[in-house]
Amino acid sequence: MFATTFLPPAMLRVSTVVYALLQKFLMVAGFVFVMGLIGLQSGHLGLLDGLKSLMSSAEASVIEDEVAAEVPAEESATSLSPRMRGALDYVSRRYRVSTDALQPIFETAQITARQLHLDPLLIIAVIGVESGFNPFSQSVFGAQGLMQVVPRFHMDKLPEEAEQASFLDPVTNVQIGARVLKESIRRNGGVEDGLQQFGGAINDPGRRYSTKVLAEKQRLEQAGQRLRNT
Repeated sequence: MFATTFLPPAMLRVSTVVYALLQKFLMVAGFVFVMGLIGLQSGHLGLLDGLKSLMSSAEASVIEDEVAAEVPAEESATSLSPRMRGALDYVSRRYRVSTDALQPIFETAQITARQLHLDPLLIIAVIGVESGFNPFSQSVFGAQGLMQVVPRFHMDKLPEEAEQASFLDPVTNVQIGARVLKESIRRNGGVEDGLQQFGGAINDPGRRYSTKVLAEKQRLEQAGQRLRNT
């Protein structure tokens, strides 16, 4: 008698989404391949450049959708994913911050990242670099809170019922900061350049800011992986 394996509903939904995303990516790849051959035969090199850009955009879209599919909708508002729990434990030990104080920050990062199609660990990494998880941090340039948002530049992102002091509220600051980060990434065409603009270092050829954030994100990933393997 053959054994039957049942996947948990959440895993089944994620598997279905990932399969659909793979189909979408393969369709775009096939189209780009065919059009590329036509461009080579006709000598239209500009067409090839345009197709390369289209392919890069398609890859970015698939990656964003995979990140969004990682946490089922009904779980994202009530619990942290395993990789986020591992990251929370790492942050609590490294920055010496209570897990109770970090919990709402991580939950907000997870929910907001899902809405914006960002990796929540990227948001957490930015917080670590920008403020070291001090919600009352303020720079000499007026940047405030966990993600060091400058109020005078982003008043349009503040909820109507909130006051300017809300930029120091951890949850509000993460929500606004994540939107600023998303805009920077979209405007600059990629995570590294987006991070450079977010950190006010767009003209730094060494990309020191993005390197620092991505290194922190890698440490968070490793912490989450360790939790999964235990």
